[in-house]
Amino acid sequence: MAYKLTRLITFLFFFPLLLTAQDITGEWQGVLDIQGVKLRLVLHVDEDGDAYTATLDSPDQQAYGIPVPEFSFEAPDMRFAVPNLKVVYEGQVDRSFTEVKGTFTQGGMNIPLTLGREKLEVADEDMAWIQDNYAKKELYITMRDGARLFTSIYYPKDTTRSYPILMWRTPYSCSPYSENEYSFRLKFYKHLLDDGYIFVLQDVRGKYMSEGEYVNVRPFIPNKRSPQQVDDNSDTYDSIDWLVANLPNNNGRVGILGISYPGFYSTMALPEAHPALKAASPQAPVTDWFIGDDFHHNGAFFVMDAFNFFSSFGKPRPEPTTESAPRFDWPVEDNYQFFLEAGPIKNLNKLYLHDSIAFWNDLMAHPNYDEWWQARNPRPHLKGITPAVMTVGGWFDAEDSFGPLAVYKAIEKQNPPSTENRLVMGPWYHGQWAAGDGENLGNIHYGFNTTELYKETEDQFFNYYLHGEGEMDIPEATIFVTGANEWRSFDTWPPENTETQKLYFQPAGGLSFETPKGKNSYDEYVSDPMKPAPYTEDVHLRRTREYMTDDQRFAARRPDVMVYETPILEEDITFTGPLVANLWVSTTGTDADYVAKLIDVFPDKMENYPANEEQPPMGGYQMLVRGEVMRGRFRNSFEKPEPFEPGEKTLVRFEIPDIAHTFQAGHRIMIQVQNSWFPLVDRNPQKFVNIYECDAEDFQKATHRIYHETGHPSFMEVQVLK
Repeated sequence: MAYKLTRLITFLFFFPLLLTAQDITGEWQGVLDIQGVKLRLVLHVDEDGDAYTATLDSPDQQAYGIPVPEFSFEAPDMRFAVPNLKVVYEGQVDRSFTEVKGTFTQGGMNIPLTLGREKLEVADEDMAWIQDNYAKKELYITMRDGARLFTSIYYPKDTTRSYPILMWRTPYSCSPYSENEYSFRLKFYKHLLDDGYIFVLQDVRGKYMSEGEYVNVRPFIPNKRSPQQVDDNSDTYDSIDWLVANLPNNNGRVGILGISYPGFYSTMALPEAHPALKAASPQAPVTDWFIGDDFHHNGAFFVMDAFNFFSSFGKPRPEPTTESAPRFDWPVEDNYQFFLEAGPIKNLNKLYLHDSIAFWNDLMAHPNYDEWWQARNPRPHLKGITPAVMTVGGWFDAEDSFGPLAVYKAIEKQNPPSTENRLVMGPWYHGQWAAGDGENLGNIHYGFNTTELYKETEDQFFNYYLHGEGEMDIPEATIFVTGANEWRSFDTWPPENTETQKLYFQPAGGLSFETPKGKNSYDEYVSDPMKPAPYTEDVHLRRTREYMTDDQRFAARRPDVMVYETPILEEDITFTGPLVANLWVSTTGTDADYVAKLIDVFPDKMENYPANEEQPPMGGYQMLVRGEVMRGRFRNSFEKPEPFEPGEKTLVRFEIPDIAHTFQAGHRIMIQVQNSWFPLVDRNPQKFVNIYECDAEDFQKATHRIYHETGHPSFMEVQVLK
């Protein structure tokens, strides 16, 4: 008995050693389920002396060999992290070393993930169906100047009927580059592929496997006189010409769609369109990188997004490749700390980019809305539009909420009423309508999946114009009204049945539709560019998409943020269309930024509100409905900036992109005004200098005043829906 007990104690003592002796190395595979989207992950673990090394694959996203800088294993605990992607996995291995159960964390998501030894096939039933019903071929299409563009074509295996062609042109790669591997992007368009389309993905000129020189937001060349005059419009035209003439079983009708930068290429297909192009859907289209999309808003530089994007995307590609440029290796995981410690904007090039990013240098060389920027604005060319257009956007799109509204309005303004021009705006982040379930954004819930109606609408749009089937009763404007959380249809956008009203700032932080009566009335505060107001409360590396609906209580408590609030509303009120900030201000400096935020303040008690991951108290929640910045030097002209006269009362008036929001009875309306929004927006030194060339010594504190008095009333102009 003592002998058996000794053996048992010995076994228990050595059990951890036996686990350690098992082999953690090799290949581990699992499936992430992200809001119904299933992605395979493959972890490769190797032993390197006394340590381990690892890489990560995401086959469904065509991402392979991602370095895993942090990997540890101490039986039974496995942990790995990819800091630049904000990825952390922690799990425990079983005794047989065939399974690891744990949690995958990225950003604010915590997703159960089990890793095993068995090789996984396609993780998603939709992808399996697509592979069963669609074949793939890869080829080059020659443009008029001789450059060849790499093109992947997915076509129905059923050849008993003809099909329309649906194009997606992208600078982000049409990978995977193999006729035996399928793009995971197709999964998001299963609702279209069910109807039968020849789906064409193409690397745009100068990107990935396509030849030629890449030019960011390449200017449109009207009335081309030579085959050497090429742009994204001519490349689309030439591609359509070849596809219609050479693809078997096509019905001669072509559509184009794309989200974000691919949305820009969809817009650029519209002027002087190919006769076969019957339908286009620019979605969150990049439209104007100085006025309102991505990297500038009203001339203010969105430094965090620009640096994060161009530090990788902007790297030169000397020859065609299937590989993406490596991402920037961030030295810290706090974006506020990183950009503040970097100092003036010019230091980002000096410290990190080293003149390697041509477009970054272009940005720095064009601080004003000069001819270079104006040439990159497609809106003046959206005339004579012949294809049907359905522009799509998200109210809470942190990148391109300006673009879809601007494209729709430009087409509406410059074309006859008979032009088929429609708008869909939902409560979405960037691209959520295609890939997410649309029930919420961050802490704000809508009560149902808002993307279902959109996908039905997209299916109807292309089915009618490309297949020639069904009816066309899609409204002019299909609009989700946040706050009320309901879809509404309008004959025009903005709606005609509105009344312009003004929300006036009042003394003691008041806000009302009544004109202020007092004299010599203002709020005074100090703005310090060395302690800029953050754009969100959290500490993180990547710009969050959720900030667009974030709680603003953290900002309201800062002494350099002015707050104006209505009494509790007695009845619902709905604002639709653009907002206009009219700020009477003065400053002791010679330049300043002005950030205006429209906020929905929830009642102090919110019962039965859906549980949120971050668990913020929803009573008194200050939901950001819309925020926008104006670089004060551009208050009179984006082309010709001018300084402020210190101490002089000055009107700063600027348009804020459209909203459709109901402030419900029991809520309050709030407006916040501040002079920094960091590091979303670069710091204004509050001195009239070239901000892209200035020195640390140029940054100075300034005392600001916001006036709310007779003769100088500050207010926000709103359109109240009747």
